[in-house]
Amino acid sequence: MRKKLRSGFTTGTCAAIAAKAATRMLFGEEVSRESILTPKGVVIETAIVDVVREENSVACAVQKDSGDDPDVTNGIWVYAKVELTDQEGIEIAGGEGVGRVTKAGLSQKIGEPAINPIPKQMIQKEVGEVLERKGQMRGCRVTIYVPKGKEIAKKTFNPRIGIVDGISILGTTGIVEPMSERALLESIQVEMNVAKANGVKHIIITPGNYGEGFIKDTLQIELSKAVKSSNFIGETIDMALEQNFESILLVGHVGKLVKLAAGIMNTHSHVADGRMEVFVSHAALCGVPIELLKEMMDCITTDQVIHILKEHNYLEETMESILKKISFHLEQRCLSEVPIGAILFSQKYGLLGETKGANEILKWVKHQNK
Repeated sequence: MRKKLRSGFTTGTCAAIAAKAATRMLFGEEVSRESILTPKGVVIETAIVDVVREENSVACAVQKDSGDDPDVTNGIWVYAKVELTDQEGIEIAGGEGVGRVTKAGLSQKIGEPAINPIPKQMIQKEVGEVLERKGQMRGCRVTIYVPKGKEIAKKTFNPRIGIVDGISILGTTGIVEPMSERALLESIQVEMNVAKANGVKHIIITPGNYGEGFIKDTLQIELSKAVKSSNFIGETIDMALEQNFESILLVGHVGKLVKLAAGIMNTHSHVADGRMEVFVSHAALCGVPIELLKEMMDCITTDQVIHILKEHNYLEETMESILKKISFHLEQRCLSEVPIGAILFSQKYGLLGETKGANEILKWVKHQNK
């Protein structure tokens, strides 16, 4: 029997647990283990290590557990230091080993610590609840630090996207899902089998959570008609062909699906990242001036590129060119055996475009099983 892969928890969860424990200890409690409810709805409980008490502060650490996911941050200690202040609210700061943002386009402003929004919310929630229970009206400062973060960050993509001197404190669900390639492909196959067995004839493929949200909230389609492919878009298309689905529709964030215009069917950044190259080459074909092309090539997010194109009235033409190439590569992948199309969107700009025939497939998807 195949062993089920074990999930772990994110650096954001580590930071929130450590901050909660440190806050409790600041008020005289003894804490050897601590737990929180993650955004995914899973309770994580773990040991508290290396407690450092000072006159006006307490610091402690939580050891990162990535489960069976191959993660360079597995095993590191994430610390939180909590101290009361005379200022209102909860201030969250980054210390040693937590990266600093040096380029625009990320969730944080230039100069801010690379602590993502969801981990910040988790820390605010956990620390705030402790303060409320204690009847504490003063504010506090929470400093997250990772002593080995600077060294570990060299093995990540942080320097490439403008985060220096440390790792990012990450996590949207608080949980690390195992990312074994074999296990992921097997789980995709299972999803595909279930959809087929339940009468789905026209299948939607989406890379991840953003796509699922767009399918459900914007397209108003049940997720039972969709399969999450992660980065394995090519392999998932192959599975859909083997299952003899009558049509295939890809729905995804532009940051993932724009890579299809270069024939990149595994969209993981470790495999290939041609986002800016795709945008720049197609923008050049549409007559975008060289100065803007250079500016686009220096962008680190697709939203930045879209902003430039939109501001100078080149977005529609450039997206049309990109979508034609995406359509070409998708048809090549499935050898034109079934209708296949793609819909691209951005969290910031909404629907960006669709390939020829995608709207027709969308109608088929919506009206099946009615």
